[in-house]
Amino acid sequence: MKKIHFIAIGGAIMHQLALALKRQGHSISGSDDEIKDPAKTNLAQQHLLPEKEGWFPEKIDTSIDAIVLGMHAKANNPELLKAQTLGIPIYSFPEYIYEVSKDKKRVVVAGSHGKTTITSMIMHILKYAAIDFDYMVGAKVEGFDQSVKLSDAPIIILEGDEYPASIIEKKPKIFFYHPHISVLSGIAWDHINVFPTYENYTDQFVHYLSNMQKDASLYYNETDEEVLKLVHQTTSHLKNTPYGMPSYSFENNQPVIQTKEGPIKVNVLGKHNLLNMQAAIKVCMELGIAEALCYEAIASFTGAAKRLEKIMDTDGLIAFRDFAHAPSKLKATLQAVRENFSDYHLIACFELHTYSSLNEAFLKEYNQSMEGAEEAIVFYSKEALNIKGLEDLNTDSIKTHFNTKDLQVFNNKEDLWNYVHSSVNSQTGKPICLLLMSSGTFEGIDWTTIKTF
Repeated sequence: MKKIHFIAIGGAIMHQLALALKRQGHSISGSDDEIKDPAKTNLAQQHLLPEKEGWFPEKIDTSIDAIVLGMHAKANNPELLKAQTLGIPIYSFPEYIYEVSKDKKRVVVAGSHGKTTITSMIMHILKYAAIDFDYMVGAKVEGFDQSVKLSDAPIIILEGDEYPASIIEKKPKIFFYHPHISVLSGIAWDHINVFPTYENYTDQFVHYLSNMQKDASLYYNETDEEVLKLVHQTTSHLKNTPYGMPSYSFENNQPVIQTKEGPIKVNVLGKHNLLNMQAAIKVCMELGIAEALCYEAIASFTGAAKRLEKIMDTDGLIAFRDFAHAPSKLKATLQAVRENFSDYHLIACFELHTYSSLNEAFLKEYNQSMEGAEEAIVFYSKEALNIKGLEDLNTDSIKTHFNTKDLQVFNNKEDLWNYVHSSVNSQTGKPICLLLMSSGTFEGIDWTTIKTF
């Protein structure tokens, strides 16, 4: 048993790692200056919620075996400074996950989009096939009680994030996992606060691929030109296998995949998710699962939380929420819904919430990303701008950058609600599909009450 202290324990993955280590029998403590749900409730249920919010350097002493440092913690954090003074080993969470998985076969899903979905699909297939494995995934997945599991299992499945690991270890998280098997799903510029140019962003993946161990397996998206370029430039030392679109058709708005075993109905929407499915199946086949069993398993996959998650299906209205926030993700999500619900009146609502999306310099990347909807709406919160220290946005500028006909822009949630409520309840004839895209919450709007009965 080890004594492990978490600085910034309230993070989405940080608190899940803390819970996983406690389940292994370790002694866990932690601090944070703000803890919100679901972390607050999850920690409280396992008696790990700090008594008070804040930083308490007196908690840090030489009885602690390891510090796990969250990205939220700043360089002058008093607990971090105390740990450094005492010489206690300090890890970012990806470094610590590697420490506890050195002897496992490591599968890492990397890329700008689709990581959570591909990771979730692999988890779903492995569980269906009754294979024991550990995992770390960035969302709630149907059939799994937590998003981090650590045990004596011989395999670990990791969602690989290119964001920096911590304030003292600013290299991307994916650099620390050293995979035996990896997926590269796609490349599209993001996180401009960390990677100020497209070249700087893509360089992270060059480094990642170049430093994978010789003869490791790489499954890459052959439909992505940037991925193809990186693979051809940097992966001659790897076992490279492409994946692409399967043959498919539709039956009652449901995709039907053509396989060697015959047609298989699946429950995911969009070409991007059919691509994600091919990546997951190829990984699982390398892990020893027969292709037929992979397809049998994937037929019952319903998705990860907030990844084209259906939140309402009433008479005349269906609504989805999706984590889409980068331009490529918006385009893929809109295309998926448009393709599956071509006979619906589509209302697409996107919240500018990330640092990149709220930054005037990045908005041009969203050019025509909202095309395909009968009604396109962009919302942003002045509070989010203040939190991120960004200047106010101009409505006309947003419309110019998005370059989408009749785009509506709101920065007040009551105005947004009133517009969508009116639109949903005034439509006649066609059924309505409401698509909500955000890495935030639209300032807490409860969209399940949007339909007047």
